[in-house]
Amino acid sequence: MHINARLGFMQGRLSSLIDGKIQSFPWDSWQKEFPAAQKLGLRLMEWTLDQDRLYENPLLTPHGQQQIRRLCRDYSLSIPSLTGDCFMQAPFWKAREQERKALETDFIAIARACAEIDIEMIVVPLVDNGRLENQQHEDVLLAFLRAQANLFCTLGLRIIFESDFIPGELARFIGTLPADIFGVNYDIGNSAALGYTPEEEFAAYSHRIVNVHVKDRVLGGTTVPLGTGNADLPKIFRLLRASSYGGSLIMQTARAKDGDHEGALRQYMGQIEAWAKDF
Repeated sequence: MHINARLGFMQGRLSSLIDGKIQSFPWDSWQKEFPAAQKLGLRLMEWTLDQDRLYENPLLTPHGQQQIRRLCRDYSLSIPSLTGDCFMQAPFWKAREQERKALETDFIAIARACAEIDIEMIVVPLVDNGRLENQQHEDVLLAFLRAQANLFCTLGLRIIFESDFIPGELARFIGTLPADIFGVNYDIGNSAALGYTPEEEFAAYSHRIVNVHVKDRVLGGTTVPLGTGNADLPKIFRLLRASSYGGSLIMQTARAKDGDHEGALRQYMGQIEAWAKDF
């Protein structure tokens, strides 16, 4: 399969920044990203979902779901995955009693909505405000996920985790959950920022990686254009190929400073194709 068939973009990367945030749902332009993606030859999008106005998001409304299905059909785009920034913004595993129950209900509603538009993977970011800071957080998270495992299976969903765990800890964590329902989202930039060694990461859990975010970050710092940070992208693509990775490559890349968002993604696509030419 040609690399272009596996390349996708994070929703919002073809829209202007909102309140200076590198990533948020593009309320005013989400429909326009479909034709813009087709123009670039992109066939995959990863939906992004915020806690703010959660139930107003088109993913969570019948009319919105109808629109999404039509746009996917009209512009030959599929949405295999969703990044749940909402879970990082309001992690149920850190909430108490009634608030926790409400946030768990949100999670189930999101899972059901994903199934309506054929999203197959929900990325749960265990980073920043969502990071697991103690054993209680982990226990609460795992108890809920195990209780809902049959539902996820019925809906055809995988729940996948992006985390700041060191490689051995992430291998331990994901090893407690069944591989047919739970997996790892490998974020190239986050690993680079944390200073992790790619060979160690892949030795620990490459068999559980089912989605990849392509971005670059400086050590201990922020997202930068591909090839200008600490991520060894050619090496990562070699390791992905060696591990027989067959999933998506989602560009969660630095934003265009000049506002030419299509031009930025076009440039990144060319770089990825060169690094992953034998992928």
